[in-house]
Amino acid sequence: MNTANPVTSPKVPALTNGPGAAAILSAAIGSFALAVLALAADKSAHIKSLLVFYRPTGPLSGVTTTAILVWLLAWGILEWRWGRRSVALSRIALIAFALLVMSFLLTFPPVADLI
Repeated sequence: MNTANPVTSPKVPALTNGPGAAAILSAAIGSFALAVLALAADKSAHIKSLLVFYRPTGPLSGVTTTAILVWLLAWGILEWRWGRRSVALSRIALIAFALLVMSFLLTFPPVADLI
């Protein structure tokens, strides 16, 4: 019978929360990018014209495509930096929640009209 504890065994790699934290924070960054780009396209004719990637959908095609690229880039960078580390997940979750709240506010018409 093997009495070695598998948690403290040197053969078992330690679990890290870096990849999960990277996914959480990058999703919030992508959401915030979507809100900022949507607001910018709504308020500026020049930015609106720059974000028309597919004419039938108008600037929405550029807003969503660019936001997805920002999300993937952020995820890749954060995964590369935190892939094998443990990070302060409560701090990451708080930052992600703040970004999501700001994203919601920027896409809420009464707030967006004030800007």
